[in-house]
Amino acid sequence: MSDQAERFRQLALAADSRRIIIKQKRIPRVITVTSGKGGVGKTNLVVNLAIALSRLGKRVAIMDADLGLANVDIILGLLPLHNLYDVVQGTKSLEDIIISGPDGLKIVPGGSGLTEMANLSSQQRERLMDSLIGLENMADILLIDTGAGLSRAVFSFVSAADELIVITTPEPTAITDAYGLIKVVAKHKLHPQVKLVVNQVSGHREAVNIAERFAEVSRKFLQLDVRFLGEICSDQQVVHAVKQQQPFLTLFPRTRATQDVHNIAGKLLEIAPEKPRGISGFLSRLTKLLEN
Repeated sequence: MSDQAERFRQLALAADSRRIIIKQKRIPRVITVTSGKGGVGKTNLVVNLAIALSRLGKRVAIMDADLGLANVDIILGLLPLHNLYDVVQGTKSLEDIIISGPDGLKIVPGGSGLTEMANLSSQQRERLMDSLIGLENMADILLIDTGAGLSRAVFSFVSAADELIVITTPEPTAITDAYGLIKVVAKHKLHPQVKLVVNQVSGHREAVNIAERFAEVSRKFLQLDVRFLGEICSDQQVVHAVKQQQPFLTLFPRTRATQDVHNIAGKLLEIAPEKPRGISGFLSRLTKLLEN
């Protein structure tokens, strides 16, 4: 009987090991969020979308790659003492610089550590890559918050990711700049999944009209499929939340904008890429792009 019990115990341990291996092999999604111009609510979307995804059971990390302005920290009322540059220098580990946000979010302050990847020594680059690979075990979804426009750094983040969310507003210049960004994506045949969010709209119908025209023009002239991910309606509570340096999802859980972001999060989980290349694949491509 004891032999049989031992056999069952070994089988149970083997099953547990297989489950652990399967869990470890789950590939995180890497999603770059960008915009054609500033002031359209990109970082606010990133922060609140991350919280919504977390509440749907996902482990979410944000990499603040807006190298000019660390807006993620401002919106969350956080003050990072260190960033990836310290990891590059070997004075801090990834765990040292990560900031814990609401709902279990992990925030990775990028700083100059990202833009300097092309100029790093092989030892420094290896140290940075080895550190960032650690995100594979921390997150199911990595959201990359880039700067606005299409600088070399933004282009690299867009190119390296499997998925791209472009945010715009109904303002004609914002739509034009967003289309210009999409045009570059199509020209260079980057092929990320492209999704559109329309912010600061009066209602669903306005957002749908903008998204349909945007998708039609992209399909006709760029041969690029742009999916409408959702809208965020104009909401004074969003402005109040920014002033208080808190996410509007937590400060105003019943406001219209909060519901809109929850809808976007749900839809995002429904349209996952077929073959995500994960954080390791993202980092490998990013390094090559920044070296060129």
